[in-house]
Amino acid sequence: MDLEIRASEIHALVGGNGSGKSTLIKILAGIYQGDEGGVIRIGDVETPAAAMTPEVARSAGVHVVHQDLGVFLDLSVAENLALGSEYEMNAAGGIDWRALNRRTKELIKRFEIDARPSTLLRELGQGARTQVAIARALQHQAEDSDGLLILDEPTASLPEHEVALLLDQLRRYASKGQAILYVSHRLDEILAISDKVTGLRDGLLVGTFDTAELDENKLIELIVGKGLEAPAREVRPLGEVVLSADQLAVGPLQDVSFDIREGEIVGIAGLLGSGRSELLRCIFGELHARTGSMTYQGERFSPRSAKDSIQAGIALVPENRVQEAVFLDHPIADNIAIPAISRYWDRARISRRAINRDGLATMTKFLVKATNESAPLSTLSGGNQQKVVLARWLSLDPRLLLLDEPTQGVDVGARAEIYQLVRRAAMEGAAAMVVASDFEELAQVCDRVLVFRGGVVASELIGAEVNAQKITQMAHGMGEDE
Repeated sequence: MDLEIRASEIHALVGGNGSGKSTLIKILAGIYQGDEGGVIRIGDVETPAAAMTPEVARSAGVHVVHQDLGVFLDLSVAENLALGSEYEMNAAGGIDWRALNRRTKELIKRFEIDARPSTLLRELGQGARTQVAIARALQHQAEDSDGLLILDEPTASLPEHEVALLLDQLRRYASKGQAILYVSHRLDEILAISDKVTGLRDGLLVGTFDTAELDENKLIELIVGKGLEAPAREVRPLGEVVLSADQLAVGPLQDVSFDIREGEIVGIAGLLGSGRSELLRCIFGELHARTGSMTYQGERFSPRSAKDSIQAGIALVPENRVQEAVFLDHPIADNIAIPAISRYWDRARISRRAINRDGLATMTKFLVKATNESAPLSTLSGGNQQKVVLARWLSLDPRLLLLDEPTQGVDVGARAEIYQLVRRAAMEGAAAMVVASDFEELAQVCDRVLVFRGGVVASELIGAEVNAQKITQMAHGMGEDE
């Protein structure tokens, strides 16, 4: 791997899941050590890659802000910043809160964070939390810095308007001399913000290019080795109604009614806070509707818990995979077997042989790339972890598949494979509901899109209306002329 990043440059690093991006970042940060012979040079400091440690990396000016920000939601902005440095102490050995708040105000002004020192991180939006994490990393550097700021998927969970604010801020950092290594699966961001792009594929350097030479198709080819054809929207005969909602009220939703049929993929669009996720969680039994009713496969349906929904043949892939859907330290086969663990009881014990046998077969069927079924899930890339979650449910032949941001944080190749699996399930008669913030993604995969706004289904798009521009217009409440 050869990589050169200059001061005042935003340098994008792209590659498929498992291409080596995270490994490279961890070597630069000293978490992993590179092989003998490799050299890392930052400014005037040259370090053998095999000798890089977190302490050496920090002293050389390497700072990493991960997708999981590592901030503490129940601590204040001042306390979160102090944890990346130190607490000012008074003569009595206690914390000098006045001095800490004074320094925090200076950092808030410098990094343009819309908060007070006493504001709890829980009270801030995701974009502001990201700003706090960046400020914590860079607080000891001069504004015109020769250090290296590494951002790993910083916008993966941000709404669109906060993405724009963060990108503007990063441009200002770069204009003052900061070198930035930027990792993202969002190709439009890469093209909008970076000066250069380096591609990795299967652990090897593909090349480094001026961003001005690239467009989205060339980026895709750089990542996966070939262009991706837009999936054709198949005309599938639809079956019976699987689920009906009648005047449902849950979360911010006030009055939602719709049907979904066998073989149909229905997109759920709307701005952040429109109630998309709450609807899926209500159907799955995690939230209870205030008013209204549901009918599932012709019968009144009011799940008391997720267990009721699972037994009825409903599956949910939640938005937050790490916190809500996986057991990272457990084997891949165990993660697949969990929803149906009772079938593996053999007298007084669980049959490990049966779990591994079925896990390997499921991995093969659902395109999971891994060394073996006994490897910890944490060893897989994000895209393959997501395929494990999807495979877990698809192996049970669900009648209704609920997908909340199913391709968040995965590369374009894994994204295509995930939706290939969803389309296959629909062809076999399952119904699927897909929540996605990427409206282009919804336009490519869905037969019909329901747009939520103001607590109701504001628009229903079918046929030629299912395109990103129309979905965006309806989500923002724009008229045709606007």
